[in-house]
Amino acid sequence: MTRRIVRTSIQLGVLACIVLFLVFLLDNRYRVLPDAIHSHLPAHHPGLVITDITVTSCSSLNPLSTCKLDSGGWHRLEKDLYLNKGWVTKAYIHIKRKREEELTEADKVLVDVRVGRLDPSTGEKGQGNERWESRPGGIWLKHTSSRHASDSQDTVTAVDILFGADAVEPRPGWEVKDQPLLLSTSAETQEARLSVRRGNPSPVEKPVPRIRKDDKFKIMQVADLHLSTGLGTCRDAEPPEHNGGRCDADARTLDFVGQLLDTEKPDLVVLSGDQVNGETAPDAQSAVFKYAELFIRRNIPYATIFGNHDDEGSLSRTALMTLSQSLPFSLAEPGPATVDGVGNYVVEVLARGTSTHSALTLYFLDTHGYSPDERQFRGYDWLKNSQIDWFKERASTLKQQRNHKEYTHVHLDMAFIHIPLPEYRETGDIVSGEFRENPTAPGFNSGFKQALVEEGVLAVSCGHDHVNDYCALSRTEEGNKPELWMCYGGGAGFGGYAGYGGYHRRVRLFEFDTNEARITTWKRLEWGEREKRIDEQVIVANGRVVTG
Repeated sequence: MTRRIVRTSIQLGVLACIVLFLVFLLDNRYRVLPDAIHSHLPAHHPGLVITDITVTSCSSLNPLSTCKLDSGGWHRLEKDLYLNKGWVTKAYIHIKRKREEELTEADKVLVDVRVGRLDPSTGEKGQGNERWESRPGGIWLKHTSSRHASDSQDTVTAVDILFGADAVEPRPGWEVKDQPLLLSTSAETQEARLSVRRGNPSPVEKPVPRIRKDDKFKIMQVADLHLSTGLGTCRDAEPPEHNGGRCDADARTLDFVGQLLDTEKPDLVVLSGDQVNGETAPDAQSAVFKYAELFIRRNIPYATIFGNHDDEGSLSRTALMTLSQSLPFSLAEPGPATVDGVGNYVVEVLARGTSTHSALTLYFLDTHGYSPDERQFRGYDWLKNSQIDWFKERASTLKQQRNHKEYTHVHLDMAFIHIPLPEYRETGDIVSGEFRENPTAPGFNSGFKQALVEEGVLAVSCGHDHVNDYCALSRTEEGNKPELWMCYGGGAGFGGYAGYGGYHRRVRLFEFDTNEARITTWKRLEWGEREKRIDEQVIVANGRVVTG
């Protein structure tokens, strides 16, 4: 009896396997299973897969030409491939895309993309047996007719366009093509390059900054990168004869920052505004990717605020923040919608090990751009009451939280902004560094400096004025006691101005020693005394502001 039961069970199992295999084959070819079942089956690539790519061109001289294809089947990437610099011509990338569960037998899944003049099957080794389809702009596509090929990691699931000979792709799973699109134009335009993603979009998780095992934490402040779309043009480069007088601004800037990242090995990078030189960044995304790639490649967290030039290119502050948040290792946040500006947020640095206690709080605030009342207050905008109220409420709330109150060491606080506070003009307080230009602080004083002091912030650092790199010590009116350090980062980028008697680009570093409740700061130069810590000084000791 037992043997009969076992034999029958085996027969039924084999029959079930055969039925399931036949159903799989039929569904693969004829999609016999109902959509209700398909919607519950796991998809290897949630979302969309790409089935076709093409380029459309149109001319203002030809009223019959159009740069739009059937919106029901094609999606246009809203970036003119000539960056609006073609005299009469525009061109756009169009893609066809479908959800994986909507693919039919007639759909061909895209598994590879190349750019070049020659068919890859004749021009590349190992591609002789492959069939490539030609599209405008030198694009070559390789499809597969199998609907279930969408389960392959080779499947193209997204397409983007970047610009410049130095374009890089920092997003995981994405690849920018080495060869630019082959476009015909007489205008001087940046090279347009396809970037494609294969497989699932990688999840982006915010890193958690933490004090190192040696009880220290190092911040590198990089101010005023002024990156462009493309190579960029150097301004006031020193020494002028370097490299035979040839200077590509972005390459020299990024090389400088990259070398210091490898030398100083910071635990966090603070980008304190004007990362993008809006006037020379018709595609701001390409500029953002260049600096982000430096940190992502090295697994270094970075926090971002904006200056007055970042949103003068192709992206608004809100769009720039959304882009920043989408990238790995970025700590940037837009901040509350009810507070003026984009980028008012806090970063908590936790104590070493697995502790959940906060050892260091960093405040980031948006100082906006240009004065909204130029007649009365010329120059630049100021921190608004809503921001100051938010800062005070946030600081007060954090101090009452358990992860602050139960921290057994002295908790440290610091702030970063782009445009200096009006108090930076009080140059009699300068202790170290260079004062080369009058601080272009707001004409209206909204009182943020006093709010910083009241909430126990020990230091604030800004950018904006490229050739100032000093630290000034604010003192109490009564007793003349130290109350707040106000520092400049110093301009790092060759795409921004310098001059003023031969200024060398630089960055500022802050090292926090949580055992000693001490903050030490110094600068590093791009040229000259490159190995030296410039103007190194202790600005906080035992949790108190000291004279340095």
